[in-house]
Amino acid sequence: QVRLVEFGGGLVQPGGSLRLSCFPVGSDCTLYSTAWYRQTPGKQREMVALVTAGGSTNYADSVEDRFTISRDDTNNTLDLQMNSLKPEDTAVYYCYMELTTRGQFLKLWGRGTTVTVSS
Repeated sequence: QVRLVEFGGGLVQPGGSLRLSCFPVGSDCTLYSTAWYRQTPGKQREMVALVTAGGSTNYADSVEDRFTISRDDTNNTLDLQMNSLKPEDTAVYYCYMELTTRGQFLKLWGRGTTVTVSS
């Protein structure tokens, strides 16, 4: 069974940087649309950044020019480079992938990794 593994969260001071990574494990996959979302208590999960199989990207206005999403289809990895972090970026970040494996098309979420921006 395919699942997504995320890592790279942690505590960082305002103005600092973190890099999140995500990849599927359990079976060979072909990636389609991929994205990072985030959620804070009491709020809906929001899209942070998206990158399609064709390489098109889309960012939330709040992270434009600070975050960069990238993917490596050879290794099936999805990254999110986060710079100039602000306290309001504090959230649980979730990896999202649409992929095919063993003839199945799946939409998968990671379990989330916590990012805390605080002095």
